[in-house]
Amino acid sequence: MIEAEGRKRGLYRSDDMGDTWTKTSSKPELGWRPWYYEHVTAHPTDPDTVFVMNAKAWKSIDGGKEFEEFHTPHGDNHDLWIDPNDPHRMIACDDGGAFVSLNEGRSWSTIYNQLTAQFYHVAVDDQYPYMVYGTQQDNSSIAVPSRTHTGAITWADCYAAGTGESGYIAPKPGDPNTVMVGAIGSSPGGGDSLQKYDHVSKQIQLISVWPEGYHDGNSSDIRFQWTYPIVYSPHDAEQLYVAGNKVFKSTDEGQSWETISPDLTHADPETMGVSGPLTMDSAGAEMYATIFSMVVSAHREGVLMTGSDDGRVHVSTDDGGSWAEVTPPEMEKFTQITMLAESPHEDGAIYMTAARHKHGDYAPYVYKTTDLGQNWTAITNGLPADDFCRVIREDPKRRGLLYVGTELGVYVSFDDGDNWQPMQGNLPVGPVYDLVVKNDDLVIGTHGRSFWILDDVTPLHELAEGEPAGDHLFKPRDTVRVPEHIFAGFWGRPGGKNYHVTLGQNATFLLEEQDTGHKVKHMIDAGDDVPHGVTINYFLDGAPSEPITLAITDDDGGEVISFTSDIPEEKKDRHGLYLTAAEGMNTFLWPMVLPDGPKMDDSEFHGRAGGPLVLPGAYTATLTVSGTEMSQSFTLVTDPRIDVTVDDLREQQTLLLDIQATIGRVVDGVNTCRRITAQLDGWRDRLQGGDESEDLGDAIDAARRALADVEGSLVQAEFKSEGDTLNYREQLFEKLVGLPPVVSSADSAPTKQSHDVFAKLSGQADELLSKLDGVLAGEVANLNSTLAESGMDIVGT
Repeated sequence: MIEAEGRKRGLYRSDDMGDTWTKTSSKPELGWRPWYYEHVTAHPTDPDTVFVMNAKAWKSIDGGKEFEEFHTPHGDNHDLWIDPNDPHRMIACDDGGAFVSLNEGRSWSTIYNQLTAQFYHVAVDDQYPYMVYGTQQDNSSIAVPSRTHTGAITWADCYAAGTGESGYIAPKPGDPNTVMVGAIGSSPGGGDSLQKYDHVSKQIQLISVWPEGYHDGNSSDIRFQWTYPIVYSPHDAEQLYVAGNKVFKSTDEGQSWETISPDLTHADPETMGVSGPLTMDSAGAEMYATIFSMVVSAHREGVLMTGSDDGRVHVSTDDGGSWAEVTPPEMEKFTQITMLAESPHEDGAIYMTAARHKHGDYAPYVYKTTDLGQNWTAITNGLPADDFCRVIREDPKRRGLLYVGTELGVYVSFDDGDNWQPMQGNLPVGPVYDLVVKNDDLVIGTHGRSFWILDDVTPLHELAEGEPAGDHLFKPRDTVRVPEHIFAGFWGRPGGKNYHVTLGQNATFLLEEQDTGHKVKHMIDAGDDVPHGVTINYFLDGAPSEPITLAITDDDGGEVISFTSDIPEEKKDRHGLYLTAAEGMNTFLWPMVLPDGPKMDDSEFHGRAGGPLVLPGAYTATLTVSGTEMSQSFTLVTDPRIDVTVDDLREQQTLLLDIQATIGRVVDGVNTCRRITAQLDGWRDRLQGGDESEDLGDAIDAARRALADVEGSLVQAEFKSEGDTLNYREQLFEKLVGLPPVVSSADSAPTKQSHDVFAKLSGQADELLSKLDGVLAGEVANLNSTLAESGMDIVGT
């Protein structure tokens, strides 16, 4: 493919190793946006078959003369590999991802299994769970829940909030069903393509500031580039600001716009022409001399600050009535102001990141002002010399705790930017375009690795106050008390891929069973859900010589549950959850439940009755290390989406505890039957071949039959695995353990019928355990009398 003037451009072919060339096609679609596409792939065995990858993919079977569309899953095609040994096998990639064909491209594998979204900016709303919004390069804008309470976050949990691929996105404060979306490049019409998305009706209204098409900044009074700022006023959600080369304001959701600034850029004519001498490619991303970042102050209504992509910073203190330039004196012309961020703690304090990578300078540029730009201070100590910066934010709960996103990752400062250190963790290396702090979560939008959330930055809040000396228990954050999904944990086995998270939600994941008893899902084609429970972080200055313990107590000081790091070597001897005790940081997840009930002897299938959720309220975690106790309080709060009273939850918990206690009584009865039956079998073996009386053997058999009759009604002993459950009838134990999932399925008082069924089953338990007492007082006591008269050991009960 040759890019050339006018109709000279096109596809050329050589059959003599490049000595001569013949033009085979002038089809314009083959050479559209040549700097972005333009890959030609020859078939490895057929000299007349050729593929051209462009916005669409094209295929010719006559040596490049005529082309037909070669259908791929997405569009904006970039590359194609054909197996030279088997041309049926192909791998292609486009702006939607990578995909495989085994039949020469007649069908392709899915692109919805790759977490590779390219986000320009990230936003969150004010609902629970909060949604995370972003515009994906060459895909729709998207809203993703921060958690689902089901174990995974899949596409089914998300929705396309408009069709924006390019810019800022802003959910309306107090009304998350209304979302403003910058959609240059993925919306019809001209101009800035500002969309108002209504999630109730699913309608998208174009409310562009100036819906006139343009391809040349020099001939346009109003210029918008690919990612222009969209900001709601923190003081009035009916006031909306957007910025092109000027700032615009609307008070009627975009039905009309007021221009409130002059051109706030250098507007150098040399930078505002068409982008190429051969191809006039100005799709919006190429528009220059525009405002790239904007602050609408939360401290003082009417204070605005803008930063342009060509290196100018302006401030207004009267809502755009007048403007003053406050560009740092040392800032070179054509520096891109990548982000302006207001301090949540200090009026007049603004942080700024800037970049000059387009000029071959990859150094970080980070600044702070405390007087609305009258004076700026560089704060880059500790940042790599070749990793330019795209975004900065201050933590809303800790003054001076800063986060910066760079082209390669994320960094943190605990001292207001005096010193920086990497905070990469398991975040993939890649461009961090934007980040926000929401409810003690750090939400990151990457350009190529999708959204990431650092759940719970409260340990960073403590570290900002100073590094702990020695062992330290961090304060757990307040946690929403939510019951697990009714099918949580039903699917998933270690040793291979799993494909069902719960009914109606499919995702591929690997299940890891940790030595601590925790089960961790590693998602392959879905997002990780927030782990269910309270996260308790602690730092150990060294590995302790003896086990550590963690106790959870309620508001009255009563112990709720406790844990230890003393993990039995044999897996069969472990029960419940255990602590880690490694040198450095450790994390324990408490699922907010009370202890399990007793274990049934001689059965792997019949598990312990799980403890119910604890009630909302205040709790204390106490970690004991080498005799030293450390305590931190935290609160479990009711799900804000649910209208339920504490009395309702207390009634639910009381019933669940009563069911658990009854199951425990049944298990004790089964264990008694099995313990005595084992002794009887031992006596029967001892009597084989002996001259003891026949009466003794009859007494043993009578006692054994009576015990088996009771045990058979208490539990179905033939249940050895799941496959048995259709072949044998459930008994009292199985009926009882089927009741807690009904009672605990939601935050609600139990149904009347749940109480009624429990009353029925509890009555049956009373009858059977009373019958067992009768067997012990009758058949077993009679046998013991016979044994005692013979001078033999009696059967223990």
